Amino acid sequence: MDFFTVLNKRGSVRQFTDKPVPREMLEIIVNAARKAPTANNIQPWEFIVITQPEMLLAIAAHTDHGRFIQDAPACIAVFCADTKYYLEDGCAAVENILLAATALHLGACWVAGDKKPYTEQIGALLQAPEKFRLVALIPLGYPVNAIEPREKRPLNAVIHWEKF
Repeated sequence: MDFFTVLNKRGSVRQFTDKPVPREMLEIIVNAARKAPTANNIQPWEFIVITQPEMLLAIAAHTDHGRFIQDAPACIAVFCADTKYYLEDGCAAVENILLAATALHLGACWVAGDKKPYTEQIGALLQAPEKFRLVALIPLGYPVNAIEPREKRPLNAVIHWEKF
């Protein structure tokens, strides 16, 4: 799938089949994440791939809007060392995860991590060192239904030339 097709097909998926995602695909997705841009090439990220149903259930139980994580065959937890630009760097990696999943015909959804009350609990559950911050949880798998991207504001409503 070419890049612009991937952009146009990406959408949030919260319902997955129970078909496991092959390890090779998960590695391709994390490899795409690690190639994201990062301030000063610090690369502060670490990625935890979770596939054990008990752990997916435990993670889901801590979230406020991510209960569907328990039904995903996999989830990637994105952590970053607490650097000056950890959030920007981590979000760039998350976007690469979402686009890579779409390119592989998988569904995924960005579940917020940073600034959520459950970040420390999930960090402890996944045994992340305290100096790392949870940026996001990305449940992914084969979608139950066709991915329906949401309507976006038109280009002429968001583009400005020279000034606002």
